[in-house]
Amino acid sequence: MPTPAPVPAKITAILTARPGRTDELQALLLGMAPAFRAEPGNLRWDVWRDQANADRFVLDELYVDSDAVAAHRETPHFKAYLARIGDLAERTSMVSEPVDLG
Repeated sequence: MPTPAPVPAKITAILTARPGRTDELQALLLGMAPAFRAEPGNLRWDVWRDQANADRFVLDELYVDSDAVAAHRETPHFKAYLARIGDLAERTSMVSEPVDLG
């Protein structure tokens, strides 16, 4: 019996910089990008900025499966991010699974 194909997992995080912290937040995100993109199982790790609110960023991440997301959350650079993000931004995050991909 063939092994089922992995189900991709997507993380979307919305980060709104605290007053006066936008530049620090952007620097943190851009500085971490190479480490996150190099993780095994990472397919995409993109930083977007809201056109209507320059203080709001969106992290758009795609992983091969939920195991890759779990491994991502155990990396030293993710733990360093978690230690700093609360001081820099309000954060909302969700992990999604595909329903219909075109």
